Amino acid sequence: MNETARKPRVAGFALFTLFLTAVCLALGFWQLQRRIAKHELVAALTERLAEAPVALPPPSQWAALNPARDEFRRVSFTATYASLPDAMVYSSGSAVRKDASGPGTWAFLPARLATGETIVIDAGFVENTMQDRGVEDRAVKKLVTGQPVRLTGYLRFPEPAGWMTPAENRDKRLWFVRDHRAIANLLGWGTVAPFYIDLEQPAPENNIPRPGPLDVHLKDDHLQYAITWFALAGAVLIAFGVWVRGRRPV
Repeated sequence: MNETARKPRVAGFALFTLFLTAVCLALGFWQLQRRIAKHELVAALTERLAEAPVALPPPSQWAALNPARDEFRRVSFTATYASLPDAMVYSSGSAVRKDASGPGTWAFLPARLATGETIVIDAGFVENTMQDRGVEDRAVKKLVTGQPVRLTGYLRFPEPAGWMTPAENRDKRLWFVRDHRAIANLLGWGTVAPFYIDLEQPAPENNIPRPGPLDVHLKDDHLQYAITWFALAGAVLIAFGVWVRGRRPV
């Protein structure tokens, strides 16, 4: 009777062990795939960032732009900062700006092309650890002169909010995700381009806000994660073997 009852328990635990091992192995191979994709992304971004700036695509081509092919392409164009409320976007640190490794805010402003279209500009980083609206106001006030400015920067696309992303603070005009279209909609900037510009130059005399060149230094821990998952798969199998051996009658 005991032997008969033991067999279903061993079989059930064996199936559970196989399932858990398969999950760990799948997660390990998934991390290896992500590592390959990360290396391909880094290579593509490094190539784009090293290219000379080109003319901003005309509005007729904007709908065809997409992040996979066009994000981080360097462009140059002339625009005039609009006299409209700016926005702050909080940052705990940047993966593409070595000089913005700590907390602060990005200054987002609308700018108009000579043809009338509006493009959102990330004018640079502000050392604004308390997300103080007064600090941001002083930083961007000098940028809005009413005169056209030659701008060079990188095409960027809006990022989605995560389920833990805080809601915007409307009183401070403070956001926690770079979604320039949502910002434009709330602040009355009108219809804007589907991308925004991460400004490289020019920089104000006091370098506030601080634009600058981008540099790819994305975190790559995928190999370590893969090894961890494979090790867990092995540990599960070993634990099952020890458990089965311990159940053998003496």
